[in-house]
Amino acid sequence: MNVSQYTTKILLTSWVGIDQAIASDKNIKLRPQPENKTKFDMLQPLRQRVNKINICDRTFAHRLCKLIPAQCPFERDLKLFGRTLHIPPMCKLNPLYEEVVGLRFRALCYLADECGEDITSYC
Repeated sequence: MNVSQYTTKILLTSWVGIDQAIASDKNIKLRPQPENKTKFDMLQPLRQRVNKINICDRTFAHRLCKLIPAQCPFERDLKLFGRTLHIPPMCKLNPLYEEVVGLRFRALCYLADECGEDITSYC
């Protein structure tokens, strides 16, 4: 029993995908993946607008750091009347989560770098 063969398969499947790992062992050529067509994103203008927000005021930066949570609110299971209602993590529901977290990070950087303030209370 050669352990390296099985280890290689496990590593390949976790990094590349099961189909490609099997194909590499059997010298089978896979179909080329179709090119991703450009998709229209309705939220792209809003994403760009959030990314263009310039933080140049200390009070505005403090407000952003207080309003935007440091971590994604966790998921919950609520039991109501004998039924379980599953609430997913809020970051998965918010399509602008990455941009909002980036805005909070820019506010923290402004407070730390430009204003020289201690930001440990926001972390």
